[in-house]
Amino acid sequence: MNPSGARIRVLIVDDIPETRENLRKLLYFEGDIEVVAAAANGQEGIQFAKEYQPDIVLMDINMPGVDGISASEGIAREAPAAQVIMMSVQSEADYLRRSMLAGARDFLTKPFSGDELISTIRRVYAMGESRRAAIPAVQPVAAVSGKATTTLSQPEGKIISVFSPKGGTGCTVLAVNLAIAIQRADQGSVVLVDGSLQFGDVSVNLDLQPTHTIYDLMPEIEQLDSTLVESVLTAHSSGIKALLAPPRPEMAEAVTADNLLRVLQQLRRQFNYVIVDTWSSLHDTVLVVLDVADVVVLLTTPDIPSLKNVRLVFEVTDQLGYSPDKIALVLNKSDYRRSRIRGTDVQESLKHRVLAELPLDDAVPLSVNQGVPILVSDGARPLSQAVTRLAKTLLETLATPVEEPAASEAIADDPARRRLGRFFH
Repeated sequence: MNPSGARIRVLIVDDIPETRENLRKLLYFEGDIEVVAAAANGQEGIQFAKEYQPDIVLMDINMPGVDGISASEGIAREAPAAQVIMMSVQSEADYLRRSMLAGARDFLTKPFSGDELISTIRRVYAMGESRRAAIPAVQPVAAVSGKATTTLSQPEGKIISVFSPKGGTGCTVLAVNLAIAIQRADQGSVVLVDGSLQFGDVSVNLDLQPTHTIYDLMPEIEQLDSTLVESVLTAHSSGIKALLAPPRPEMAEAVTADNLLRVLQQLRRQFNYVIVDTWSSLHDTVLVVLDVADVVVLLTTPDIPSLKNVRLVFEVTDQLGYSPDKIALVLNKSDYRRSRIRGTDVQESLKHRVLAELPLDDAVPLSVNQGVPILVSDGARPLSQAVTRLAKTLLETLATPVEEPAASEAIADDPARRRLGRFFH
C-alpha cells in the first residue's frame, strides 16, 4: 500500500485496446491505485493528462502518430507533476536512454507481471514526492468518480539520530532495530542512514552487499533529487531502505558537513522517517546530524565512563540551545545485577528523564555476526519488545512534546550508586 494513504491516480496510454484493458484489470483491486483514464494514442494521452492531472502515466513507447517519447514531452508541459513510466517490448539501452531524456522515471519491458507493475507505480510515486511538493497543485479539469480531486504536497519526514559519546554502547544495533520497529509501528517509509562515515557497520548488521553508497552522491550533490537518491539506496527484506557508508575510510572526506546536510534534507522529503546512525564524536558532520534531527536518541550504558561522557554532551547541547525534549536519553545494556546502576539512578544523576531502558541481551553478538537484526530473528525477546516500545514512544514524542518528569528518589546506600553520586555532585 501507498504509505502516504493517498490514492495514486494513473493514466494509461497505449494504442492496443487489449493492453489497456489488461492494465486496468491488473490495477483494479489495488485500493491505493485508481485508473482515471485510458488513452488510445499519444495525442489523446496529452489531452487526458491535461484534463485529469494524473500522478502516474503508463506510456507505451511505440505508437503510431505521436509516439511515447513525444507524448511524454507534451505531458511534461500540461501535467508537470505527472511521473511517466515507459512501457515497451524492446529493452535496448537506446530505448531506455530516449525514455529518460523525455522525462520518464522508470521503464517496464513487456510482458511484465502485476506485482512488477504495482511495485513500480508505488516506487515512482514515492520518488516524485519532492517534485509534487515543489509544483503548485493543479485542479483536474475532468471530474473523477463524481469527486473533486486535488494534489496535496506531503509533509516533510522526521529525522531521528542515534548518538553516543562513547564507543561500544550499541548505537548501530539500536539504529538498525529501531528503524525496523518504526517501519512496523507506523507503516510509513523508513530509510536508515549510516552516518558513521569512516567505519560504518549498518551493512554488516543487515547483511547487505552494497553496490552504491552515500559516496556516489557526492559528484552530483548540486543536482541532488529523489531519482538520484533512490538509485543509491539498498533495500532490506524488512521493508526499510539503507543509505550506506563509503566502502573505504578515506572516501568519507568527500562527505562534508554541508553535503551530508543536503542529503538528509532530500531524504526527509522522500521518506516519512530518516534514522541516522552516528559515531562517537562531536565532529562537524555529527553536529549537523544532531542539529537537523527532530529527536536525538542519546545512548548510554550503566557504567561511569559512559555516563560521564553523556553528562558532557548535555553541557554541549545546552550551549547549542537544544530543547530538553529534543534529547531522548536511553539506557542500553541495562542489567542491575552486573552494574549495580538502575535507570532511576541515571535519571537522578543526569537530571534528565530516561525515556527507555533496553535490557542486556547475550543474543546480540550472534545477531550482528549473522546479519539478522534481533527484531527480525526473535521479536518476542525482551530486547525486541523494549525497542518496539521505544519506537512507539518516539513516534508519540514527535507528535506530542514530552513533559519533564518529577525528580526520582535519591541515590540509595549502594557502593556503585554512591560512586555515581560522588562523580556528578
